[in-house]
Amino acid sequence: MKDYFANILIFLGLIFLFIGLFFKIFPFFGKLPGDISIKGKNYAIYIPLASSILLSIFLTLILNLIFYFLKK
Repeated sequence: MKDYFANILIFLGLIFLFIGLFFKIFPFFGKLPGDISIKGKNYAIYIPLASSILLSIFLTLILNLIFYFLKK
């Protein structure tokens, strides 16, 4: 049981490490041309379309690599 919990913590730590490196390497993330920002007098709406698509592609590649190596 302890080994299983330790493996989960190590895996979560690696995920946080990769997320931190992603935002460090790509500081423009969240300010891409496809992101929609609407500012009114009393409101602001932000819809990160391009950032969401880029994040989805990145996570799909990472998870496919993880599952590929776990299957072997």
